[in-house]
Formats: sequence, C-alpha cells, structure tokens
Amino acid sequence: MAEHLTNEQLAENAVKEYNKIKELLAANGGKLTAKDRNAIPQMEMPSRDPKKRAREMGEVALGYTKEMAVVEANRCLQCAKPFCMEGCPVNINIPAFIKEIAAENFKGAVDIIKQTSLLPAICGRVCPQEKQCQGKCTVGKVYKSAEKAVSIGRLERFVADWERENGKVALPECAKATGKKVAIIGAGPAGLTVAADCARAGHEVTVFEAFHKAGGVMMYGIPEFRLPKAIVQSEIDNLKKIGVKFELNFLVGRTNTLEQILTEKGFDAAFVGTGAGLPKFLNIPGENLIGVFSANEYLTRANLMKGYDKEHAATPVYEAKHVVVCGAGNVAMDAARMALRLGAETVDVVYRRTRNEMPARLEEIAHAEEEGIKFRFLENPVEVLGNEEGKVRGVRCLSYELGEPDASGRRSPVAIPGSEHDVECDAMIVALGNGSNPLLVKTTPGLNADNKGHITVDEKQATSHTKVWAGGDIVLGAATVILAMGEGRQAAAAINEYLAK
Repeated sequence: MAEHLTNEQLAENAVKEYNKIKELLAANGGKLTAKDRNAIPQMEMPSRDPKKRAREMGEVALGYTKEMAVVEANRCLQCAKPFCMEGCPVNINIPAFIKEIAAENFKGAVDIIKQTSLLPAICGRVCPQEKQCQGKCTVGKVYKSAEKAVSIGRLERFVADWERENGKVALPECAKATGKKVAIIGAGPAGLTVAADCARAGHEVTVFEAFHKAGGVMMYGIPEFRLPKAIVQSEIDNLKKIGVKFELNFLVGRTNTLEQILTEKGFDAAFVGTGAGLPKFLNIPGENLIGVFSANEYLTRANLMKGYDKEHAATPVYEAKHVVVCGAGNVAMDAARMALRLGAETVDVVYRRTRNEMPARLEEIAHAEEEGIKFRFLENPVEVLGNEEGKVRGVRCLSYELGEPDASGRRSPVAIPGSEHDVECDAMIVALGNGSNPLLVKTTPGLNADNKGHITVDEKQATSHTKVWAGGDIVLGAATVILAMGEGRQAAAAINEYLAK
C-alpha cells in the first residue's frame, strides 16, 4: 500500500505516472477521457520519518514534487458544475487553478487562487479540506470517500510554495490613496484578510495586535511542524510592503478602547477580529493543580515563545513524562504531538466518543498515531489527582458508551455508572475549545454580543456599533482559518463600500 512506500518510491511512481499521462496526451490530441482520469492513482504526500519527527519541530508533510502535482491535477474531471467550489468558504475557482497545474502553468494557478484567497500556502496546509472542498468533489463521491477526492489542498500548497520558493510572489496593486483610515483589531486570518482588501482599496490601514507578533492563531496556536512560522511571517511582510502598519503589544480595551481608536486616533472604520482566546475547562476537582494546562497556554508557550528551544527561550516549559490530553479536535492533536516534542515519553488522548466521531482532520489523526500518540476512546476525566506537593499524579476517568445521535448527528456519550478508573500521568492538557474574551465588548458601549460573548453581526458583518464590523472566531466561535478569511472578505467589501460613500 502507498502509505508504506518511502518518499523516494513515491517520487519514482509519480514520475512513471507523469510520463504515462504525457504519452496519453500526445496520442489523443492533448486530451484525457474521464476513463483515463479515473485510472490515475491518487498521489500520496511525502512526509518525514515518524520516529525522528516526533522529537523535532521540522514540518511533517513535505509537499508534492512537480510530477506529483501534475499527476494529481490530472485526476480532476473538470466538472461542468464544480461542487468543490460550493465547499470553499472563499469560493476559489478550484477547477480553473487545477487545470493550470495540469498544464504546468504554476504561476497562472496561484494567480487564480489569489483572486479570492490571500493565504494559499497557509490554507493549503491547515484547512479541513475533507470537510469542505474535497468533501464535495465528484471524484471522491465516485470512490465514496473524501479521502479519495482530488487533493485540492495539497495542490494549493504546491503552487503557493512554488511561487514563494521561485521568487515569483507579486504584490497586489493598490488603488490611489483615499485619505480614509481603517483600524483592524487582531492580526489573525480574519484581520489580515481585511487589512489586505482595505489596503488594496487605497485606505490607510493599521492593525492593532495584543501579542508581540502578528499572525494570531497561525503564530500562537498551530505548531511549527504543521505550519512553519516563516511562511506566516512572509505573508505579514507582504502586507507591510503594500503599506499596512502594525502596532504590536496593543491590547484594545486596555491600551486604548475601541472608542478612543475611532475618535482620538481618527479612524473612519474598524474591524474586530480578536478570535476566540478564552479557554474552556472541564470544571472538575483538581483542575487547579500544578501540571494542568489549557491547550492555549501550552501551545502559545511552545509556538509563539518557542519554549521548545530550551537553551534560548525565556519561557519555562513544564517537564512531564506522561501527558494526558482531553479533547479530540485539531487543537488536541497539536497539543498531544507538541507534548512529545517537549520531552514526554507517553501521550494519551482521552475522548468520550470513538474515533468515528473525532472532529480533528483525518491527516492529523493519522500523523499523531504514526508518532506514537495513544487514544483512549469512550473515557472522560471526572477528577484530576494530585500528590502532596500539589502536582498532578493522575486522572480519574469514567467509561462511556454511545447512545443516540445528538443535534450535530454524532452519537451522544452515555456514562457507565461505577466505571471509574485511574490513569497515571504527571500533566494534563485541556483542549475543549475556546470562548470569546469579553474585554473588548465590555469596554465598548453599544457593541452587542450574544450570551456566549460572540459579537452579533448582520449579513455584511456590520455590528450594532456605527463604523464597526467584525468577523472570524469572535463572531463564529472557534472555527477555521479559511472560514475566518471568508468573513474577513465580506467585512472588507462592506467597509470599502461604506467608505466609498
């Protein structure tokens, strides 16, 4: 099977398939039939050796070779009705960019993507494609599996990396200066998207960021081994080149209020994209013991503050040999895999449902398993156990069975009475999602939010406050990079329309 092949074998097979396609095209007047395309095998993504990478921060997935990308692109059926586009939150013209890759016009492909998405190197790496574009792909439906769909995300990553590595990145053209000023609160994917679109419209844009680095969750949350920070930084540097200003270590609601930014600093419009940074906990006994962390803190220390570089980083990292992670989303996978890289010998992921219900990306689950992460399904902590020093010594769990499906369609976990059992560990990471930090809403009169702290907006992302729009996780709750970007694009269009009037 393909997953047992070495990277060299994968590359050799890709060259063979590439040459076959060239022969078919030459014999058939430059065209492939649907039967020809269906016979092309899916290209696997080369990756680093699991035993080595589990202790290193280097990127795990290595990306397609040119031949792999061209072969994979030729699997696309170029459907008359491209359902894949319906699954993309920013509506990328997916068949068009894949067609250009098949023709080996990589610059043309990335130019098509950038008409609607400004961060293809990032989205190609971290988007949940199997639940979005690839989940709608006709090829995947033929095989009855989103895993067998055309690998849209890997192709997007390939051309974005090709553009950057070959020095072909072109800055967007900006309209003549309008004299209008736009404030962006939060330098995450939503905020950066709005900053780019407003700068292109000729407005003066300033991004206010609470941390000492811009990038939001792409910098502090997603680990280096999944999203190299140099890629995020290059996108931020490109924004600076088109005139976007960044004010770091600026906490809106403390450094200045949003009202002060609009009035005293003279901004004509503002976008709030502060994300969802308030971690949720289990609220069980022992959760305040030394050695219990939110995934937010754990990953921020490692990613943003480079805690893994123990010889040079100023931030301390808690030494633990056996770590339990509670949760089963992408953040839980990131935290579990990071724990290995920070020195843990054993990492258990505890989840009260089964593998079938896990919300994490299939690729992330597979990578975690390859690296030695253990999964304890149908269990959930009810108490954290401590020693005489107030440090974690274990987690008491309850066993579960699956009952009827809940509102999301997933079967609900039902606790089994009397099934308590202890799991020894010396650290626990809670990865159960995040809520909204209430600071900005509380310090901004007239800015409405729902009972969960999410800012309420209309169909154009406008808030209840004049001159203020919002989008991303502060509106959606914890979502994805591409969904945040989609909201950012809508908000930017509305802000540009408002300022034009």
